[in-house]
Amino acid sequence: MMTKIQKRSFYLLFLLLIFTVSSVVAQSTVVTGVITDAADKRPVPSVTVIFKGTKIATKTDAQGKYRLSAQIASTHIEINYVGYKTQSVPVKAGQEQQINIVLQEDSQALNEVTVNSAKKAKYRNKDNPAVELIRQVIAHKSLNRLESDSTVEYQQYDWMQFSLSNLSEKFKNKKIFKNYQFLFDQQDSGAVGGKNILPVYLRERLSQYYYRKSPQKTKIITLADKHVNFDDGLVDNNAIGNYFERMYADVDIYANNIVFTNSQFLSPIADGAPAYYKFFITDTLKNQQPQLIELSFIPRLPNALLFEGKIYITMDGKYAVQQAFLKTGKDVNINFVRALEVKLNFEPDIRGKFHLVKSHLLMDFGLGNEKGRGFKGERSVTIKNYKTNIPRPDSVYSGESMVMAAGAENRDAAYWANNRLEPIGEDKLKIYGNIDTLGQMKSFKRMMDLVTFFFIGYKNLGPVEIGPLYSFYTFNNLEGFRLRFGGRTTTDFSTRFYFDTYAAYGFKDEKWKYFFSGAYSFNNKSIYKFPQSFVRASFRRDMSIPGEEAVNGIPEDNLASSFRRGVNDKFLYNDFYKVEYQQEYLNHFSFNVGFRKWTQSPAGNLLFARQTDLGTQNLAQLTSTEFNLRLRYAPFEKFYQGKVFRERIIEKYPVFELDYAAGVKGLFGGENAYHNLTASIDKRFYLGQFGRSDVRLEGNYLFGQVPFPLLRIHKANQSYSYQVYAYNLMNFLEFVSDHYVSLNVDHNFNGLILNRIPLLRSLKLREYVTFKGLYGGLRNENDPLMNSSLLQFSVNEDGIATTYHLGNRPYMEASAGLGNIFKVLRFDIVRRFNYLNHPDVSKWGLRAKVQFEF
Repeated sequence: MMTKIQKRSFYLLFLLLIFTVSSVVAQSTVVTGVITDAADKRPVPSVTVIFKGTKIATKTDAQGKYRLSAQIASTHIEINYVGYKTQSVPVKAGQEQQINIVLQEDSQALNEVTVNSAKKAKYRNKDNPAVELIRQVIAHKSLNRLESDSTVEYQQYDWMQFSLSNLSEKFKNKKIFKNYQFLFDQQDSGAVGGKNILPVYLRERLSQYYYRKSPQKTKIITLADKHVNFDDGLVDNNAIGNYFERMYADVDIYANNIVFTNSQFLSPIADGAPAYYKFFITDTLKNQQPQLIELSFIPRLPNALLFEGKIYITMDGKYAVQQAFLKTGKDVNINFVRALEVKLNFEPDIRGKFHLVKSHLLMDFGLGNEKGRGFKGERSVTIKNYKTNIPRPDSVYSGESMVMAAGAENRDAAYWANNRLEPIGEDKLKIYGNIDTLGQMKSFKRMMDLVTFFFIGYKNLGPVEIGPLYSFYTFNNLEGFRLRFGGRTTTDFSTRFYFDTYAAYGFKDEKWKYFFSGAYSFNNKSIYKFPQSFVRASFRRDMSIPGEEAVNGIPEDNLASSFRRGVNDKFLYNDFYKVEYQQEYLNHFSFNVGFRKWTQSPAGNLLFARQTDLGTQNLAQLTSTEFNLRLRYAPFEKFYQGKVFRERIIEKYPVFELDYAAGVKGLFGGENAYHNLTASIDKRFYLGQFGRSDVRLEGNYLFGQVPFPLLRIHKANQSYSYQVYAYNLMNFLEFVSDHYVSLNVDHNFNGLILNRIPLLRSLKLREYVTFKGLYGGLRNENDPLMNSSLLQFSVNEDGIATTYHLGNRPYMEASAGLGNIFKVLRFDIVRRFNYLNHPDVSKWGLRAKVQFEF
């Protein structure tokens, strides 16, 4: 038993222990709070918060929340995040407290590192630790990419916003905006886009991604999709959405090249990055797990399509990217983009492999200086529920690569509130209601009506549209002054039936021309929407230049095409009866099957003449009837989809086409039997810093004997504008073939050479080279020189032949051009290499083209 003295000592010791523990606990410092972005008030995940002078740190979660505690008497916390200013914030030692932090963007451009000595150190790759580090990152890319796992799946939520930016108070308070003040938002005046912005578009999307390495397949299921809807009578919502989506593509820093606005930027960790970038080790973060190296980089050439910024590399032997901040320099050769910033954040999975969890892309567009009005676009991506190497049945990957879940476009507000992977501010969501209100305002409708008429070319009258504007007035040598008036129905008239028509009159030939078509849509959508499914019948009576019909079926009819060079005196009057069925599938395979009757009559100085026993016989017309089949496959094709148009977005994926026509003699007056087969491949090749090439390879063979108007009349160009898919120094009706192969290459160096010339690089010009080759011929059975019973080739007023077939030599022409002149013009000097002895041909030519490119 304890004595009284022992008991007293024990109680005293116990009380002393309690007091000591209480003192330690009392000194514990706990800090909690939320970290947000100063510009848009959104929470910022993965921000490092650390007790200054210690290794005790934490990171914010997806909602920007953090909690940091330590049993030390710390007086400051430090906040670090890529692309933002580092902050040191005082705290009350030994207390629990809430401190919310607002991050200010660090917009200061990176400067080249210099040595403070009398002599500036020369940058070199050899024995440079920063270059050795980036080479380790490059060597380990394959291990850190998504494709290194057998399967990957995750959920992705992204929002995309587009706004008018840099709006002054004077502009905001103009009379025209008197009723629209509710549309404007204010932000930090130092942020990209200025103080006043006017949000005009918002799109949210929630998707489930699946990736399988072998056999390779990606499956994306859109679970929910919501976007701003303008009045369909004023604006095409699908066209706007597709256009914005194209501009804000996914950013894969591990890829060699990153595509923005159809321009290809070299990644700072591309295989050849050390040849294009200068790298500097600017910090070592030892308080992180794993430790990080801050690696800064700048372009060697300011005008090139390169970034400047910082990346944070893990020093755990895997050399993965943990964070990245990329931006373009002010001198980069890209049009209208005043600022481009990308922020990427990666987190480790349970194996320690880093994967993307957050990206934020911002672009500021404008015609003038940084303070002028422009457009601001943002896209934020959040990734959660990242899982790897989980086997899934084949049914998960079967079918189309991109599918829309049932009801995805009709999710209600409760669904979005419960399923967004990242909270979005109410200030952004109000745009949905704002646009609905705006669409009801008569003044806005009038303004958009005028904009649509002048830029799209059609005047909307509800169920019908009048236009196109650019074809109201044209002129040519046959018709002289030509007036045309036309229109078409819209979805307000019917979602099943579509009609299109025009009437034209030539004041010189005093003839009426007209066109009418009617279509029925099987899928109750516009006949222009993907996937197409319709039947159409049409009749057209009009004039054309020989060779135009073989390319697109509709002759050029606009004011720009009225200005011609050289002799242009051979024309056709045509009657077309056509019936066709078009069917398109979700995998972008389509077919078109149809029947056509074509009666063509010579006009101008064109004659259909043949030799008979009684002498020369001139035919008044030539009739052909044929069945047509077109097969087309364009994997992963994207396009700007409008209500009454669809324009293909040229990407790296090829487009295959196969056309077959069978002429039937005796059917509806058809005079010839033949089979015509044409195949083509179109593909864009991205060549990194060397630019890009658009290549078209085409081949044709015609079986049977036909007169020359039914041969392939090769596409010539006698205008002063440069045409990519025509022969710009070939005359109309100069060459015909019944078999040929052709190659067309148009290469854009994107300023590769001129960016290196000090006096020229500020102009941001771009170099183009093209080559066009055509090799083919004419079998004896289709050669009028070998068979006098055929229609004879055309001759000029002096009796000299002006139509030929290719001999043993291919027709070749090439050009060298300068583009981006005043940001919209391209001039090419064109050189024709052979067949120079033909009448009225030129060896050299200068052509111009209006070309809008970023």
